[in-house]
This record gives sequence, C-alpha cells and structure tokens, in this order.
Amino acid sequence: MSDDICIVLTTCPDEKSAERLAEVLVEQRLAACVSAGSPAVSTYPWQGRIEREREIPLTIKTARSRVPVLTETLVANHPYDVPEVLVLPVVDGLDGYTQWIRDWLK
Repeated sequence: MSDDICIVLTTCPDEKSAERLAEVLVEQRLAACVSAGSPAVSTYPWQGRIEREREIPLTIKTARSRVPVLTETLVANHPYDVPEVLVLPVVDGLDGYTQWIRDWLK
C-alpha cells in the first residue's frame, strides 16, 4: 500500500450519523478531512423494491494505505447494512494540501 491520496465516498441517513462517522475517522487518523455535503435524495433498488431516501454524502480524504482499516471502521460504525464505499484515486493536488493529509495520517 502507498501513501497516494484518495477519496472515499459514502452516504449517511442523517446529519447526526454523518458527524459521528466523520469524527471517528478523523480522530483515529484514518482520514485527514471528512466533508459532509448538502442532503441529497438517493434512488436505488433494495430488497426487491425501489427506494428513495434523503442522505448526507460524505467525501473522505485519506491515503490509499489507510483504506482497508478505514473501510473496516466505516462499516463497523455505519448504520446501514451495506454502506456505500467507493474509493477514487486523486491524480493531482496542491502539494501543501496533499502533504497535510499525509502528515495527519502518519
């Protein structure tokens, strides 16, 4: 695993669970920053039905080397049975910002 920067995306059912999850990930140094977005409406199939729910999107800034433990912690602390966990590579970024992420995660 490397210290390449990546973004992990997830959603939470409400602000309280989003804030709690963000705090856990940053306190445990699994993420340098977790940004909660504005509520969005997600439409998706679940257990044979089409669901439509209001969710809070989270953008989690981390390093690739932290993703396995971050994912494990996210799943353990998330209210959904199957939470969204999508990992996106960061191909470029401001050196000072990406170094700040790496420094926090050490």
